[in-house]
Amino acid sequence: MIIRHRLKPFFTLSPFKVGCLVTLAAVLLFASFGQQKPAFLETLDNRLTDTMFRWRGTVTPTQPIVIVDIDEKSLKTIGQWPWPRDTVATMVHNLGAGGARVIGLDIVFAEADRTSPKNFVDELQQLLPVQLPPETLAELKAKESLDHDIALGKALGATPSVLGYVFQTQDDGLKNQADVPFPSGTTRLAPDTLRYEDISLLRAYRAITNVVAVAQGQSEGFFNVFPDAAGTVRKVPLFMMMDGIPYPSLALEMLRIGIGAQETTIQVSRQGQTSPKDILGVELGSTFIPTDEKGQLTVNFRGPSHIYPYLSAMDILTGKGLDRVQDKYVLIGTSAAGLLDLRATPFSNIYPGVEVHANIIDNILSHDPFTHDIFTEIGITYALLLVGGLGLSALLAYATPLAGGLGGLLLVLATLTGNYFFFFSHSQLVGLSYPLLTILAIFLVVTLFNYFFEGQKKRFISSAFGHYVSPQIVHQLMEHPEKLSLQGEQKNLTVLFSDIKGFTTISEKITSEELGRFMNEYLTAMSHIVLESKGTVDKFIGDAIMAIWGAPLEDGDHAANCVRAAFRMMEQLKALREDWRKRNLPEVDIRIGINTGIMSVGNFGSDQRFDYTVMGDNVNLASRLEGANKAYGTNIVISEYTRAALGEGFYCRMLDMVRVKGKDVPVLIYEPLCDGEPTPELRKATDSFTKALEHYANREFQEAAEIVQTLNTIAPSQLYGLYIDRIAHFAVSPPPDDWDGAFTFTTK
Repeated sequence: MIIRHRLKPFFTLSPFKVGCLVTLAAVLLFASFGQQKPAFLETLDNRLTDTMFRWRGTVTPTQPIVIVDIDEKSLKTIGQWPWPRDTVATMVHNLGAGGARVIGLDIVFAEADRTSPKNFVDELQQLLPVQLPPETLAELKAKESLDHDIALGKALGATPSVLGYVFQTQDDGLKNQADVPFPSGTTRLAPDTLRYEDISLLRAYRAITNVVAVAQGQSEGFFNVFPDAAGTVRKVPLFMMMDGIPYPSLALEMLRIGIGAQETTIQVSRQGQTSPKDILGVELGSTFIPTDEKGQLTVNFRGPSHIYPYLSAMDILTGKGLDRVQDKYVLIGTSAAGLLDLRATPFSNIYPGVEVHANIIDNILSHDPFTHDIFTEIGITYALLLVGGLGLSALLAYATPLAGGLGGLLLVLATLTGNYFFFFSHSQLVGLSYPLLTILAIFLVVTLFNYFFEGQKKRFISSAFGHYVSPQIVHQLMEHPEKLSLQGEQKNLTVLFSDIKGFTTISEKITSEELGRFMNEYLTAMSHIVLESKGTVDKFIGDAIMAIWGAPLEDGDHAANCVRAAFRMMEQLKALREDWRKRNLPEVDIRIGINTGIMSVGNFGSDQRFDYTVMGDNVNLASRLEGANKAYGTNIVISEYTRAALGEGFYCRMLDMVRVKGKDVPVLIYEPLCDGEPTPELRKATDSFTKALEHYANREFQEAAEIVQTLNTIAPSQLYGLYIDRIAHFAVSPPPDDWDGAFTFTTK
């Protein structure tokens, strides 16, 4: 008993001991990783690196690199891609005449040019009154002047050029042994006792090369890039292996020719006895280029797209700007979205692929591609785990909550800023997501250890939601807190936006005191309706109300409850108007937009300010629909998605098919007219208008106009007048052939 009593205090957990245990567990777990981090840690490290890129900002390139862009301007002038290759030949010739040091084509000409005149000799023969002898026809087809591929090949052969091609890495059954690239340089290994098969380059199955007539440039290089799991380009191979032979990349070959080197050396690690052996880097002339173990260069991106000088291909064809290519590394590629050579980089999700190669050339010439030393990372991680983990544990255990929180924040900031200034700024990558996660885990575990979950959670729910949802919902959340998720999650919800029509004008007509009472009365009445219909008041934005249905608690009828609330808001507004009229307050009207769909819902505020809200495209659509009421003279507009969720219990009138501002996909919009069966007169008018919309969508404008004009004569409305004006406009200026019946809003 005495021994047990003395041992009890030692084994009793305290906040500091809990922190120490978490630190020890983190150290042991990290030791189990070895030199291979889990994929999720790699992803987090990449995200931290992206943040540091944005901290650093744009670095102005200083190397002689120019991009000739097959841009929208060029496509609009010359025509769609691919262009006739004699046109490309003219561009290459002009670049050579302008004194380009080396020209690299981020393009592959894998098929013969169908526009070559030789391809039409037989068709021309049929149009001639006299039949030419077969020998003459054969001579015409063989003439080099009638072959655009030969014209391009000659232009490339007369200039210092590197043709691009692409590797297929998967076995697609289409391999042709004759499709082999022919780089002009020599590649050797160091140490030279190794074979090519012994090194760990990325493997390719086959090459998609240029046709022989075109492949007359000084050399060839592949332009493959391999995004990471998140789709972001971070590393680019300098060599790839096919059939036991290493082949250089487009950027590497351009550099080799640009500096006048004939040989490239792949430096291989001498450590270990097993194959394949890791790559250390590539030696080009007197320059050593560090790579990862697979021969990939980690790109030090200079900034967002178009940071390098861009010249329009159209200008080069007309001889403009050739003085800007003198002694430059010239890359020919495209930034046009329709040609699909766009990548994601740490700076942007839309980045021209040709500019990735420009960054590689820039990095090598500037001697600053990123490097990664796993042993440096391991040492720093252990130091942070032990010193930071134990120190934070002591601070959280023995200092005030404020001091502990500030200490944890300072430790995180010190780790991030130290990583940035001591490593990232010196082109060295060190992944520190694991120690940062450990710091966060220690902070959470130690804090929660001293926290009474249930009582605090109930107080939190009551204070956070008491003013936004009904007391019944608050009670349910307090009784079943597991139903509440404050983390962001994807849910099918319905969101409502309402706004007072002409509020600015109204506010100018009354005093500030009257305006305050007016708004309190209005917002109180409307928010009561939201709460009573199982909705959540998300926020007030001036005179606007944003509310959601289906969160924080599930509501299987969230769309119907939302639309019923909208009807009640309009009814309540009528009662308010009567009272305001007696007090000589202005007449007001409101507009409501409603949409249903998948949205992100949760706490998107900060740890100091709670903000339970929804976000996403479907939320934005509801906001746009609220503004759409202005065009149609309506009070409530719902999307087709809300209409589908309502079922058959509501009677709605289709208004239009629209593209709201910021969206490319059209959406059908409706006006809910009543909950239940409509009157015969309303049904008849609605059916007639729906028929008019069918004629309108089918370009039967005369038939649509007759119906709408009849309806407008019986009951004039802004909606009917809108379609009368549209149809009158189409009578003068018919819509284009690809018109899909949708109206595009250019304003919110």
